[in-house]
Amino acid sequence: MRKTLVRLLIAFALVFSFAAVAAAGPTINGILKRKELVVGTSATYPPLTFKTKDGRIQGLEVDLARVIAKAMNVKLRVEVIPFDELIPALEKKRIDMILSCMTMTQERNLRIAYVGPYFFSGQSLLMTKDVADGIDGPEDVDNPDFSIALPRETTTEKLARDRFPKATFVTVKSTDEAVVLLKAKSVKALMADYPYAVVMAIRYRDQGFVSKPPFNREHIGVGIRQDDLLLMNWLDNFIYMIKNDGSLDRLMQHWLKDASWIADLP
Repeated sequence: MRKTLVRLLIAFALVFSFAAVAAAGPTINGILKRKELVVGTSATYPPLTFKTKDGRIQGLEVDLARVIAKAMNVKLRVEVIPFDELIPALEKKRIDMILSCMTMTQERNLRIAYVGPYFFSGQSLLMTKDVADGIDGPEDVDNPDFSIALPRETTTEKLARDRFPKATFVTVKSTDEAVVLLKAKSVKALMADYPYAVVMAIRYRDQGFVSKPPFNREHIGVGIRQDDLLLMNWLDNFIYMIKNDGSLDRLMQHWLKDASWIADLP
């Protein structure tokens, strides 16, 4: 009787083990089977991800996606999706991962898994110099007369509402739309990730745009579904290796130190 029980336990253990192996890497198995990695991005956060004048998708995160695909020995396909639709697209398996200047937050982490960070950012205000000259402290921003354009459903929006609750907010679908409002002087400022604000300050310096230093620190990571421990482990090791061999730093140097690519922005 005891031997029979032991055999049954071993049999059950083997069944569960085989089931666990079969389900260990559904996302990564799909990538390898079709020989294609599908990455979702909003393409609205230069220098991390953006569209050029001729419609190409470029940026630090796009280069990072290419390196990931090359390491997997598969082709890369980039899907441009509005930022607030990226997580639903990932959950519906339209894409394999998100690379779109997405801050790692506890709220998002309840829905998706994160690997990283591979980049550190922060929030900054972009405005014209005459508006900036009139700001002596937070109280000059935190009042109903100060209007700020915000990309909706982002950490930018949440932080702005927490930090400047009395300000007037205009929510838009993307940072590009926020820039349009700022150029038209429909708002006094826009809030965005610091690298983006710096890029726009350089691009529109003839219009007197300036950016403020970041007032927080945010961790940017790769968003993936929570159903694939193998992909999570693979990406974690991959990012660790490219940080240590200098590859990631070289990508950052290219996009953050050399501003010549700004001429490609539409």
